[in-house]
Amino acid sequence: MLKTILKLTNNNCVVFTNRIKLIHASLNSHQSIKKMSSKALDAVPKVDIDPSGVFKYILIKVHDEEKNNEETSTVIVRGYKRCNYHSDIYDEVQEKLQPLDCEPLGGGRISHEPDNKKIHIYGYSQGYGKADHEVTAKIVKDAYPSYTITVSDEGY
Repeated sequence: MLKTILKLTNNNCVVFTNRIKLIHASLNSHQSIKKMSSKALDAVPKVDIDPSGVFKYILIKVHDEEKNNEETSTVIVRGYKRCNYHSDIYDEVQEKLQPLDCEPLGGGRISHEPDNKKIHIYGYSQGYGKADHEVTAKIVKDAYPSYTITVSDEGY
């Protein structure tokens, strides 16, 4: 990769560097999201998943009105056995959280074993793509601190 960077012209290096900055900002965006909140967003539980079983889940970015030209948002996890499709989860959450705006960030599956205090996050959504399971795991770990949380890109 270093050879590739060295072969680029100065102009392309700037573009490449800017892309890396954008990717880095995107990967770290979940950390800065916590700093930007509102009373309405603070009232939204970060995690709402079924108490046991295997089910689909989605990662959702919830937006409140802009204040002082800053977007206020948070990221939440929702997963329910009763929903056959990831879009069913999204529709339910979007309706429940109105007037807040919701943006699906991707989906997957969760295996929740309360007796063993284990949650496994894996798979993807055909409609929304694969959620960032590491972000999901961090949010879920905050809600289930005594659980072992595992992540895999395998499976559907």
